[in-house]
Amino acid sequence: MILYEYPFNESIRTMLRLEHLFDRLGQLIPRPDAVDHHFALSTIFEIMDVASRADLKSDLLKELERHKAQLNSYRGNPAISEAVLNQVIGRIDHAYDGLNQLQGKAGQALTTNEWLMSVRSRISIPGGTCEFDLPAYYAWQKGPVERRQHDLQNWTNTLMPLAEALKMLLGLLRDSGHPHMVAAPGGMYQQSLPPGRTFQLLRLRLDAGLGLVPEISGHRLMVAIRLMRQDAEGRLRPSNEDAGFELTLCS
Repeated sequence: MILYEYPFNESIRTMLRLEHLFDRLGQLIPRPDAVDHHFALSTIFEIMDVASRADLKSDLLKELERHKAQLNSYRGNPAISEAVLNQVIGRIDHAYDGLNQLQGKAGQALTTNEWLMSVRSRISIPGGTCEFDLPAYYAWQKGPVERRQHDLQNWTNTLMPLAEALKMLLGLLRDSGHPHMVAAPGGMYQQSLPPGRTFQLLRLRLDAGLGLVPEISGHRLMVAIRLMRQDAEGRLRPSNEDAGFELTLCS
């Protein structure tokens, strides 16, 4: 099964992009090759770029507060375990405190490192990090694996409060949905969304063996999914086959 996710607003879109980058970074740092560490450093710079939105931090803090207030309203409910509730609220508090104590935007502490910023200024230029352009960076890449991993981990640690808040919020959002199977006759599915409820994320699981790719569009009133198939040249064409998939709407 392949999982596809579709954000309904810009805030969730930014969060998913950052989650994608943090996941990539977590895979690259443990690898020993210098080329992997080059792309790990490039990913750190991408995270800084995406997280540079002025209102991102305040938006995440507000969302954490909203979820905490919602969970506190469940206290005294006999169907809710107080121990589990306290554990989740404790994790929210920890994520909130870590993000709130972060000075400025994510990665701002790294901007004072002249060596890092010299690499950042050239890493987006095709071939801009050759040894004759950045000899100090070339020497770092040729250095011990342990040193490179230690440096990358230290730089990544400055971004971890943001990563923890994202993990907490996206986890709560995904847990709010209830998956169910739907049919797409002729490769097309449409659903009107109930008024008075704001959905933020759509999750779709599709059998990889079908060879289909979903084309998703949606807004606060409706969601539409067209199942597509690649032709011999790689272009996506509408599929007219009947198919089914798992759909989850998260609010």
